[in-house]
Amino acid sequence: MLLDREGPLEALRRAVRSAAVGHGSTVLVEGEAGIGKTSLLREFAEHADKGCRTLWGWCEALFTPCPLGPLQDMGQLLDPRVAALLDQAAPPERLFPALLNMLQHAGDVIVLIFEDVHWADNATLDLVKYLGRRISLLHTVLVLSLRADEIDADHPLTQVLGDLPSASVTRIALEPLSPEAVMVLAEQAGRCAADLHRVTEGNPFFVTELLASGEAEPGRVPDSIRDAVWTRLSRLSVGEREVLEVISIVPGSVEPWLIRALLGVDAEALVDQCVTRGLLRRDNQGALTFRHELARQATLDRLSPRLQRSLHAKAEAAISQLPAARASALLSRRVHHAAGADDGARVLELAPKAAAHAARLGAHREAASHLATAIRYVAQATPELAAQLYEDWAYEAGLALLVYEPVIDAHHRAIAIWRELGRTDKIGPNLCRLSRLHWRRGEGQPAEEYADLAVREMENLPPGPELAMAYSTRSQLHMLHYRFDEAIDWGLRAIALADQLGEIETRIHALNNVGTALFFADRPGGRERLEESLALALEHGFDDHAARACTNFAECAVMSKEFVLAERLLAEGIAFATRNDLDSATQYLLGRQAQLRMEQGRFREAEIIAQGVMQLERLPMVMHLPALTVLGRVRVRTGVSGGLDLLQQALQEGVTTGEIQRIVPVRLALAEAAWLAEDPRAGQEQLTALAAMDLDNFRISDFGELAVWWQRSGMALPLPAPKAQIPLRRAAELRGDPLEAAREWERLGLPYEAALALMQVRGADPGSALARAVTILESLGARPAAALARKQAQRLGVAGQLPKSRRGPYGAARRHPLGLTLHEQQVLALIAAGMSNKEAAQRLSRSPRTIEHQVSAVLGKFNAANRMEVLLRLRGEPWLLSAADAPLTSKNR
Repeated sequence: MLLDREGPLEALRRAVRSAAVGHGSTVLVEGEAGIGKTSLLREFAEHADKGCRTLWGWCEALFTPCPLGPLQDMGQLLDPRVAALLDQAAPPERLFPALLNMLQHAGDVIVLIFEDVHWADNATLDLVKYLGRRISLLHTVLVLSLRADEIDADHPLTQVLGDLPSASVTRIALEPLSPEAVMVLAEQAGRCAADLHRVTEGNPFFVTELLASGEAEPGRVPDSIRDAVWTRLSRLSVGEREVLEVISIVPGSVEPWLIRALLGVDAEALVDQCVTRGLLRRDNQGALTFRHELARQATLDRLSPRLQRSLHAKAEAAISQLPAARASALLSRRVHHAAGADDGARVLELAPKAAAHAARLGAHREAASHLATAIRYVAQATPELAAQLYEDWAYEAGLALLVYEPVIDAHHRAIAIWRELGRTDKIGPNLCRLSRLHWRRGEGQPAEEYADLAVREMENLPPGPELAMAYSTRSQLHMLHYRFDEAIDWGLRAIALADQLGEIETRIHALNNVGTALFFADRPGGRERLEESLALALEHGFDDHAARACTNFAECAVMSKEFVLAERLLAEGIAFATRNDLDSATQYLLGRQAQLRMEQGRFREAEIIAQGVMQLERLPMVMHLPALTVLGRVRVRTGVSGGLDLLQQALQEGVTTGEIQRIVPVRLALAEAAWLAEDPRAGQEQLTALAAMDLDNFRISDFGELAVWWQRSGMALPLPAPKAQIPLRRAAELRGDPLEAAREWERLGLPYEAALALMQVRGADPGSALARAVTILESLGARPAAALARKQAQRLGVAGQLPKSRRGPYGAARRHPLGLTLHEQQVLALIAAGMSNKEAAQRLSRSPRTIEHQVSAVLGKFNAANRMEVLLRLRGEPWLLSAADAPLTSKNR
């Protein structure tokens, strides 16, 4: 019987009842060590309904966790196809969908219990995120137990939990036992309860261990528990104590075969005695665990370092005797025991294999940890192995850990050793990665130096794939800094070498760089290369490259004002990135979608999208910069407070990157803000700063916008002549024909720009132009520009030709960011509520055929293949559901 746990048990039962009707959830059972998380879950599982299957898995306190440890524990209890994929160490993109498919087609409610996820490996965390984002659509409850006091803001689990949809997460925080409950336990044990609650602070494990020890000593809780466990061990027989000491060397559960290998068949009776005494637990498959992890740790602490090393060596030797397929699946445990045995040679043999296995599963953090374990013994390694260990650790850590100095140092160590060995071919990749690391830190000069050095080093050798990617990396660096000639040259070299070597990934990467550079430089061939890069990435399953191709291609389309193309690319890219859990790419694409809406004059929608992106925590700076810039610019244009502060933040962040693309749009936005506020000094400051940059590297569209604001702001000195022809939409105003510029802007679909051009009309009839400008601006909700246009009319004496000033908020049309009609928004709300077509037809009093067409329209505008993809999209972009509050009544028919 559990005490003080009625509420948590009912919360778990509610989750199961909801899952039974198709509304699964994630349940977090949180509390300090010994608070009774496992006891609660066992009580729940023992009394679960017959239609509920409970599967258990554990995360273990190995030096490096076993990838997908909980799933490995469930083993053969899973669907045969999932179990086979698990045995094959299939990558997550195959294993996770197979597991999801199993859960979708399960007849019963399935409860997946992942114990101690504070020790979870990276692959398990990926699985938690993958399932947690989809759980509400399944007949499944995912229960995660964790020690809340071991999870801080920097723990990887914190980010995973923060990414789960809050609507489908239940938190159960287990509280210490009340004094009354402690008294009940003491009475049941025939003990005095005096000071017991104070000493234990109500921790159930501490209470039960102290009661079981035979004496309740006052003092600090950790010491009391240690003493309690040690006292209890001392009262056991020698054989029982030896069993516990041997088993304590293995974190988590100990399988029957390992028990036999470590203790022999003759120890089975002793093992049974330990189970009977309540010191150990045996699961349905015969595996043993300590009743509590703290008991195992206290038992382990009794052992001398020499004995610990001996037992670790024995455990590793036992695992090594398994058939090759099974032994490879236990590589993490073998590394753990080899390190515990202080067997450097064995660690150096096993850790790289375990790291490679983890990396194949996408568990790069665990791969880095295995390699870090090996580096502890690097003095025993051959020079070749030492260099490879530094190089591989730096690569894995660079992917998985937010560290730079140790990674950079490891690359330098690898380079030094490879150079001593005369292995120039191994130096190049390290130099390329150093270039990338310094670029990420905003250190442009070192980034360029390492990239150049990498190319020089590798050009001294026969051409290989490393040289091809070095060329492409150089191309990308030039492209990001708008050095288009150099980007194209290096990219074409990369493509030629990649084709010669058959390197498809390098071709995809380089085509993207060259295509973007050509497009931005207004030269032919850019579109075709971007299309090929995207098509190849999709064909060959390079998801990250596909998202990058969509992003760059869409940005090019927005820049060239090809809004139909931009709409398609952004919609497809966002849907693709959402479907493949590429969260950062999704948010970056959303920032570009917000930019598109802003340019279309759909300010409210742009603000909704950009604000949604900015509300997300832990998004990398570059990933939120497009949204931040749009949010600042829209708020300036609509007269909402805080716009200038946001633009100053965007400028500060953009300057740290050193990239023109992050700086020019923000300074132009600040110049526009100064013009609207009739603050010529502030505007001239921004324009002067832009003119001091290398104008030859500007995109011609950016140069044209600079030239227009230069003219509008009355700058004294002329700008240098552009290298290419400025687009008509800017050139017309520059040559004194703002009316033609306004017509071109309207043709392209940019009403705000058209209105600003109309405000430049002077001469015989400025009144009608200003009247048209005010009408457009007030319809957009662009209050500052509308007010400035009225001031201009007053100064010119044509105020009487303007429409009457409107009171209150301007009537900007409330439109959905994806263009959903009012009826489609109503249907979307019912899809989100889980209603079928038939239920939606009844709710909205429409025919089933009408609802079917409207659901199809919603799926099309979401670029979604089914309702699940719509729901996944809504989780990442909740504003799509709340953008308009359409009443769900028959009056809207």
